[in-house]
Amino acid sequence: MAQQERQGRGGRDRGRDREEEQSEFVDKLVHINRVAKVVKGGRRFGFAALVVVGDTRGRVGFGHGKAREVPEAIRKATEAAKRGLIRVPLREGRTLHHDVEGHHGAGRVVLRAAPAGTGIIAGGPMRAIFETLGIHDIVAKSLGTSNPYNMIRATFDALKHEDSPRSVAARRGLKVSALQGRRRDADASAPAEA
Repeated sequence: MAQQERQGRGGRDRGRDREEEQSEFVDKLVHINRVAKVVKGGRRFGFAALVVVGDTRGRVGFGHGKAREVPEAIRKATEAAKRGLIRVPLREGRTLHHDVEGHHGAGRVVLRAAPAGTGIIAGGPMRAIFETLGIHDIVAKSLGTSNPYNMIRATFDALKHEDSPRSVAARRGLKVSALQGRRRDADASAPAEA
């Protein structure tokens, strides 16, 4: 009897752990598409959902789900997004380390690091990505298609090319302080030239 109680409690605890794991993620619905299939008795409707999921601390993913009902499509998309999370290095936990461009199909995006207090200057699907990622200051521009699927894929392409000073220093065999020193020297000399 005591063993069964322990097992039952363990099961409940496991469920609570799963809820905590899910609650650490923030999900945003970006787009819902309704499609109709014409059959003998009329039309059958289906729904496709595009969802962005992130932990607001540098991890983000997107997913696409299709079903006959909207909630089911959103659930499928959220699960797909959690399976495809990527980690993005952030400077001071609020912006990107450097400017970056991304492409996917006809979609092209430009992401620029911004000083504190700028906020998220981005539209539609890109804004959802930055909010779930945990970026507070960024300037982004979408050039080309306004299709949310291609915009999101282009933004993810750009974020995958984002490097941290630590990874660049490791690749070049330098110390991070040496790289940061070069950056400060470049910033100091830029206004003097202008």
